[in-house]
Amino acid sequence: MKNLYSTPLNSRYASIEMSYLFSEENKFKTWRKLWVALAECEKDLGLNISEEQIKELKDNIDNINYEVAEKKEKEVRHDVMSHVYAYGVQCPKAKGIIHLGATSCYVGDNTDLIVMRDALNLVRKKLINVINSLSKFALKYKELPTLGFTHLQPAQLTTVGKRATLWIQDLVLDLENLDFVIKNLRFRGVKGTTGTQASFMELFNGDDDKVKTLDKLVTEKMGFKNEFMVTGQTYPRKVDSIILNTLSEIAQSAYKFSNDLRILQNMKEMEEPFEKNQIGSSAMAYKRNPMRCERISALSRYVVVNSLNPAITASTQWFERTLDDSANKRISIAEAFLALDGVLNLYMNVSENMVVYKKVIESHVKSELPFMATENILMEAVKRGGDRQELHERIRQHSMEAAKKVKQEGLNNDLIERIIKDNNFKLEEKEIKELINPSKFIGRAPSQVEEFIKLVIKPILDNNKNLLGEEVEINV
Repeated sequence: MKNLYSTPLNSRYASIEMSYLFSEENKFKTWRKLWVALAECEKDLGLNISEEQIKELKDNIDNINYEVAEKKEKEVRHDVMSHVYAYGVQCPKAKGIIHLGATSCYVGDNTDLIVMRDALNLVRKKLINVINSLSKFALKYKELPTLGFTHLQPAQLTTVGKRATLWIQDLVLDLENLDFVIKNLRFRGVKGTTGTQASFMELFNGDDDKVKTLDKLVTEKMGFKNEFMVTGQTYPRKVDSIILNTLSEIAQSAYKFSNDLRILQNMKEMEEPFEKNQIGSSAMAYKRNPMRCERISALSRYVVVNSLNPAITASTQWFERTLDDSANKRISIAEAFLALDGVLNLYMNVSENMVVYKKVIESHVKSELPFMATENILMEAVKRGGDRQELHERIRQHSMEAAKKVKQEGLNNDLIERIIKDNNFKLEEKEIKELINPSKFIGRAPSQVEEFIKLVIKPILDNNKNLLGEEVEINV
């Protein structure tokens, strides 16, 4: 509806796949799956539940009668009980055993954990594909010398490919943390109203083993290896903080990449992809703005800041639970995943199609390298019998004059030409130019790239071949 607020996370940024995970449809279908799982496991453990009742529940998982549930919720002001009622309307034979012994958090919290698990795996798939794209880029440009920058000032040379490994390294650290979180994500399970399982002890006539078994069976049926051994009414809200911190870490890495590329685009050394009919500016037709990287920065900033929400919520839960988590939780968690999904969609798109302007990079190297090469020239001239102190002073004077030409007159750096003409150095022009070959100033950068990709990245990609080939569509 055009007259109501609609989140741009859905309309502009996030994928359909991620949006569906946090949709009402997915939530309520998962509720029904949880009710079926509970009934099946209770039946297996001896409660008076028939196959006919379970079949009726299964047959109605997908055809949710939203109108009935919405009408009931206006009456009872309780979302879970309204859906219990609506499910019962469709399943009259099973009506009496729906939600048997459970509290609202049985469906609410367990569904949230299921959705976050699936969303984390989707994030993981996209992260792997970004790593794959950047790795190809790093190998392709492993030997191309470029100015390194410290303090955003020209420093010793690196290579375009080596710089890309720094972006990848951040993502590898993120992947390690992400895998840890996914591996250790637990199910809330079947715990009752304050986590004591009292209602289930009543159902099973005080049979401790059956209550514990029920918890384990439902956990496994919903695809989790482990459940929390103890909870209050909810799973620990610290879980949400841990997960959104993990999303924030990925966003931080993407943010750093996008800022680097935006600066490189300003320098005309590299560019994000620019489509044939894309408009860079409404007023300045010649502009090629780094719009996608700017969008990565914007959405990443949102994810980073939003990670504070569950941290504060986890800090302020009272005893077994308070409900001030609910409204915040349903917004902050969904939007964190949707925003990061938008970030990764853009990161995948940009990393697959980055443009490198070699001649511009070479020009920038050429303008700065003479200053960096003076030590090599000095040492070689001393080997030819020159006086180090005298030659050092000659280089200092030439450097000052060359810098003056560059900074005050806007001319090219002529330091090398000055040294070539200075007979005190006793070096031929060919010899000096060989000493300042950029490839002599990149150290082990090319081999570092090869080793990093071979020893760190290739095993990751080999172990995740089934996730490669993800394609994304950028809406704007």
